[in-house]
Amino acid sequence: MSELIAPGATLGMLGSGQLGRMFAIEARRLGYHVHVFSPESQTPTGQVADLEVVGEYDDLDAVANFAKKVDVISFEFENVLSVTTDAASQFAPVRPGANVLHVAQNRIREKSELRDAGIPVTPFAVVRSVEELKTALSELGCPAVLKSATSGYDGKGQVKIDSPEEAEAAWKEVGADETVLEAFIDYICELSVVGVRGLDGEFAFYGPMKNDHANHILDISVFPSGMGDEVNRKAVEVTRAVFEHLDVVGVLCVEFFLTGDQRLMLNEIAPRPHNSGHLTIDGHVTCQFEQQVRAICGLPLGSTKSLGPTAMANLLGDHWEPGPPDWTALQQFPDVKVHLYGKQESRIGRKMGHLTALAETSEAAVQRVKDARAAIFHG
Repeated sequence: MSELIAPGATLGMLGSGQLGRMFAIEARRLGYHVHVFSPESQTPTGQVADLEVVGEYDDLDAVANFAKKVDVISFEFENVLSVTTDAASQFAPVRPGANVLHVAQNRIREKSELRDAGIPVTPFAVVRSVEELKTALSELGCPAVLKSATSGYDGKGQVKIDSPEEAEAAWKEVGADETVLEAFIDYICELSVVGVRGLDGEFAFYGPMKNDHANHILDISVFPSGMGDEVNRKAVEVTRAVFEHLDVVGVLCVEFFLTGDQRLMLNEIAPRPHNSGHLTIDGHVTCQFEQQVRAICGLPLGSTKSLGPTAMANLLGDHWEPGPPDWTALQQFPDVKVHLYGKQESRIGRKMGHLTALAETSEAAVQRVKDARAAIFHG
């Protein structure tokens, strides 16, 4: 096992959004210092970090100077440039490592690597031209989903194709040189497992969480999922296999489709804490962000014991559109926890915060956060 990075050390974070913010809050609570690097200032992470360094990810001198002043580095989004992590790793360990990023930030590499490792991924074809798209559609059938190989998230960079005649329009809409065509899965729900693995190989997990989306963006997550012991066991088994295959140190989320005949298919991986895991902050003994700190520093992992059925509801910029929130409505919901990310400007689709609630059942917890959200934003 590598040497412990003890409390009092300085942790570096590449990226400055809400995931970095919640990481920094947990790191500070554990007695660490936090430096954050991103192209923006007054960011969600920067507001709670010890030091906010503003620089471009391709300014390798700035990245190197940042890395020299920290003891270990993690990241909060997977599209960090490989040259950035290479430059940083000359001066401080980067966890999860560059190999995990390399796989996760390109759908062709991700799906090919995991398929070849025996992981059950959705059927797919690599597509680099309209002609290849037409061929792939004839093989996989319609409907199907065309996704850019890089940079897509929250539904961006992808389009559903319902008939072969839509091939050319879909290719233009995605607008990428490298894409993946995936068979459209007729699933009954989406599940996610957030896992964590320490420097010594210790593995722990949360979930599966059941996830409901609106406009391709996560809306509600709940634990327990209610999908049964066998589904839960298989989801965790696949998640552990992904961690072992990629030699992950840190937190990573595996997203699944569950089909009507109870088969799990891996949709994608995210090598960082995940939106669905936000419910662990209030619903588990140790949350996903504290685990990220523990794992990258070589501390023993914390307990992932559930404190009870828990639900999370995202708060998007959309909710601010009709008018400002009525925070006084929370007096009706003293048991609902509010997490806001310090973002100065709301806009459609932007994640501004989330609500969590514990209840006697998963269904009751979901209803609680939905009711609270409706009261705050609609009176």
